[in-house]
Amino acid sequence: MKVANRFGAGHRILVTGGAGFVPSHLVDRLVERGCTVVVLDNFVTGSKDNVAHLLEKPTFALVEADISDGLPTDHPAMAERFDAILHMASPASPTDFEKLPVEILRVGSVATLALLERATADGARFLMASTSEAYGDPKEHPQRETYWGNVNPIGIRSVYDEAKRFSEAATMAYHRSRGTDTAIVRIFNTYGPRMRPDDGRAIPTFISQALRGEPITVHGTGNQTRSICYVDDLVRGILLLLDSTQTGPINCGTEHEMSMRQLAETIVSLTGSSSEVSYITRASDDPEMRRPDLTLARELLGYEPTVTPEDGLGRTIAYFRERLGY
Repeated sequence: MKVANRFGAGHRILVTGGAGFVPSHLVDRLVERGCTVVVLDNFVTGSKDNVAHLLEKPTFALVEADISDGLPTDHPAMAERFDAILHMASPASPTDFEKLPVEILRVGSVATLALLERATADGARFLMASTSEAYGDPKEHPQRETYWGNVNPIGIRSVYDEAKRFSEAATMAYHRSRGTDTAIVRIFNTYGPRMRPDDGRAIPTFISQALRGEPITVHGTGNQTRSICYVDDLVRGILLLLDSTQTGPINCGTEHEMSMRQLAETIVSLTGSSSEVSYITRASDDPEMRRPDLTLARELLGYEPTVTPEDGLGRTIAYFRERLGY
């Protein structure tokens, strides 16, 4: 299966949250293709540093605004028609769930609806960045797209889980009732350069602790698993879906499943750290296991992740060494 590039030179693409970790890598690839890319971000969790290298390019524009307040009308980059809209905006780390719950709910609901309206009016392809969190604490393993999930609707994580589930429902409603060209990608645990050291997710936390020689704090027994995907692999999958005519939802990630204890021990080894692994109270509603079934991604998109955990973690550690000065 081979998906041809559908978007390139001459196409205008809006990326919400484009200064964030994953979206900024996606923006790089789109600019390399020759697309004109408009990034809309309020920098609640994104960073201007992630797109600073693009600011002088004539095919790039940065608009500082909160999409949850509606699409800004006072910036010339927003006036012209878009060929594609990628809704990537949302705080996404466990610490964000407690600090920014209302913001997460608004960007998953109000902002999604506003962007779907714009995509429909423009005749643009709309790609919704959803999440493996849509499966909650799954009772099916690995998780297929047909699985409806096991989500606690009032738990700490529910603001993110349910916001994304709503955004998926809204996306499909516009597709079915208004003929909007839509796609949904369910993103599994992703890591790589440009992650925030303090964002609360396991990999940046473990790396930062290992580089400082501090104890690696693993929640619970450390037996819970995640399938970790290097950002380059994820971005390739998202672009394949964008270029295709598939609606989804389609899982994107890797099948490299590791326990949190294994992940901590691997990072200690790769950093050459003297840190010891310690165990702390497990967070509420922390999923027991995560691994995507990638059958649809392989069959419909020709997607295949290639970066091993050792390689990807090595690259990420190098980034954190430089950023943190260790």
